[in-house]
Amino acid sequence: KDPCVGTCGLNAECRVVNHVPNCVCNNGYEGNPFVQCQLSTPPKIEKLTPCNPSPCGSNAICTERNGAGACACVPEYIGNPYEGCRPECMINSDCPSNKACMSNKCKDPCPGTCGLNADCQVVNHLPACTCKPGYTGDPFRYCNIPPTPTTPEPINPCNPSPCGPNSKCREINEQAVCSCLPNYMGSPPGCRPECVVSSECPPNKACVNQKCIDPCPGTCGINTNCAVVNHSPICSCKHSFTGDPFTRCYPNPPPPPIIHREPVNPCLPSPCGPFSECKDIGGSPSCACLPAYIGSAPNCRPECTINSECSSNFACIREKCTDPCPGACGTNAVCSVINHTPICTCPEGYTGNSFTSCFPEPPKPTEPTVHDPCNPNPCGSNAVCQDGACTCILEYRGDPYQGCRPECVVNSDCSKTMACIRSKCTDPCPGTCGQNAICTVINHIPMCTCPENHIGNAFIACNLAPKPEITHPCNPSPCGPNSQCKEINQQAVCSCIPEFIGSPPTCRPECVTSSECPLNQACVNQKCIDPCPGTCGVEAKCQVVNHNPICSCPDRYTGDPFTRCYIIEQDIPVINPCQPSPC
Repeated sequence: KDPCVGTCGLNAECRVVNHVPNCVCNNGYEGNPFVQCQLSTPPKIEKLTPCNPSPCGSNAICTERNGAGACACVPEYIGNPYEGCRPECMINSDCPSNKACMSNKCKDPCPGTCGLNADCQVVNHLPACTCKPGYTGDPFRYCNIPPTPTTPEPINPCNPSPCGPNSKCREINEQAVCSCLPNYMGSPPGCRPECVVSSECPPNKACVNQKCIDPCPGTCGINTNCAVVNHSPICSCKHSFTGDPFTRCYPNPPPPPIIHREPVNPCLPSPCGPFSECKDIGGSPSCACLPAYIGSAPNCRPECTINSECSSNFACIREKCTDPCPGACGTNAVCSVINHTPICTCPEGYTGNSFTSCFPEPPKPTEPTVHDPCNPNPCGSNAVCQDGACTCILEYRGDPYQGCRPECVVNSDCSKTMACIRSKCTDPCPGTCGQNAICTVINHIPMCTCPENHIGNAFIACNLAPKPEITHPCNPSPCGPNSQCKEINQQAVCSCIPEFIGSPPTCRPECVTSSECPLNQACVNQKCIDPCPGTCGVEAKCQVVNHNPICSCPDRYTGDPFTRCYIIEQDIPVINPCQPSPC
């Protein structure tokens, strides 16, 4: 196949040299050709130095020492710095056969890929999951111990099925005929989903819910363009628009009147692009990405925007690859991350709803009982058994024989226009924005904005804007809600007001609903905080599960955990030293 598709960034050209795709910026453009090339800015007339113009290739920096220039690749890039540096890998074949190319790094694709009680082996860059000896089931989700057969000899050649996981068995002429289930590929017993990690998809697709799909829909903001580069969606503002491409872009403001003055700060306006900071060094702008953002200006971006940009054992939460387990499962439950999703199970010897609380199993009766098809229980967690048939409990879904789960645990389980609120995919807009405000859900987060010709705090109320005479660039303010405007060099410089995050004109509070916080915190007064302090009673312990504080009395204590827990007193038996008589 052509390795160029989806490999290079915007305004870049791809050339295949010795089977390896090499990206270069088009004429008149500059930047990182693997991410995005920008229009070249006319260079200032300066004194020539060994590093100006730079003798280095793309993704390389020039260092001057003792009047001579030396080129070196930027961190995490390799190659000849005088011709052009490239990432460690672009496609799987750039890595050893037991590694996969993930986020331009050769990594082990196994962590978080296979289910419980399954082994993972990398074959030709692809993770292959198999159940451990003595276990059966879907190795990509859950393997369990097969039930002991009640009949000495199988009557049906498909019971037990010889076809392996993710397959179906049909009896034809007293013989078992195997085929893969819909949406699975391969041949039994090696049926597998279309993809497990994004490196199994074309570079312009991402692996979402084991399907190679376009990751762009619902990722970028309004008035933006989306291009998929090496499985990741890259958002940029449309031509003649500016702003945060992950939320909303606005038309470029008209240029200020030309006033012949002394040279001003080269960082106003900033040439560094979004998510970056500019410093004036010797009259020239020096750009660097803000903390918690990666890349190089003007192409700074968050660590992730969708789950497939993280390892399989992490999820993309608040633009960070984070362990989604804290706060997801109930008391005494065990959490494991499989394909970016937290899976909660009760440990051996415990039973109950793993998303709320697991408790020790009652002792099994010792007396022989009548054969019960539900004993031992063939069902997974959060499922009930009736006459040997398993069904999920109310409002839970999934395979009842392997385990049922709620509709969602984290926001990424829902569509981009919904948020996970109380384990349900719900529209987060109702009751969020103020009067006359417009609510738009972008990447699970409700964004409140005042409509045209309105001003005010969109989270409280929007009012009709008066039409004052324009006396200075900050009146009316072009910065949007929850921001402040300062006039510097007859230009409006915008910044968010304290305790608000983002960048104008999309400043917003840290949170509006609890689903925007980590699972072990709750949204109180637009802040993500621990909801436990002051909630439980004396001597009680508090645990946060899915944003809610759960109060319980510790071991050897009893009482109302919301008021007071007290120790359980045990009666000490009275012993008569004369019985039996020692005399």
